Amino acid sequence: MNLSEQFKRYRTIYFALWRNSVVRELTFKSNFIMWIVVEVLWFALQLSFIGVIYLHTDHIGDWTKWQVIMLVGASHFIQQIFQAFFLVNCIQVSEMVRTGKLDFILLLPANTRFLLSLRQVDMGGFVNATSALAVMAYAAKQMHFVPGWGQICEFFFLCLAGIIIHYSLMFALASVAFWTVRAQGIVWGYYNLFNIARLPDSAFQGAFKQFFRFVVPMLLIANVPVKMLLNKPSALWEIPLLLEAAVGCFVFSEIVWRFSIRRYTSASS
Repeated sequence: MNLSEQFKRYRTIYFALWRNSVVRELTFKSNFIMWIVVEVLWFALQLSFIGVIYLHTDHIGDWTKWQVIMLVGASHFIQQIFQAFFLVNCIQVSEMVRTGKLDFILLLPANTRFLLSLRQVDMGGFVNATSALAVMAYAAKQMHFVPGWGQICEFFFLCLAGIIIHYSLMFALASVAFWTVRAQGIVWGYYNLFNIARLPDSAFQGAFKQFFRFVVPMLLIANVPVKMLLNKPSALWEIPLLLEAAVGCFVFSEIVWRFSIRRYTSASS
């Protein structure tokens, strides 16, 4: 089977998974609406927190109030797109290992990681991502800032790199379930680190800043796309760093996954 045929085959599989996700969301409409409301309230709380901070200062490093609000919006957008495609799937890996349901995935004639990563779609994430873009647009209006189409395309491309980092690291942590059986606590622990991504890197100093820039690159994921959009000078050398981090994290997760899957002996053995 050549590359074109494989692409068509996996596209068909993914569309089928997408249809199943839509049916599932329509079956539980109240749960769907409730999670959207919860996420909107949480997003509003984050923005209120930034507003309170800027009642006492004009700048955090070289970040003004509306620039930070744009950063929070970008971070929320990246988080929600990640949540829409990957979060539920990563969380369920340990449960599938514990119960032996992974046996059925392994028997399917398709790439196991592909199925584990994309088998469910959280539709509410797309709605919440739209609200994040609306906040970014409002912040840009307050700054009288109009980005060009090239900048907008580059912004979304860099956001994609940030999503790959989130997915790769969380999938690698989910693979720990092959040793510990349960890994939800580890996965949710990483999810809590998302809070760091929505803060300006100027707020951090020393070893803490270096750790979350080079080891666990939380401070690159949203900061770099927004810096590029706002034409901040530091974006010139941080963009390659973000792209390298995305590639490095994905390769790392693939190594961890392949090493982990060899330990799986199914629930019945």
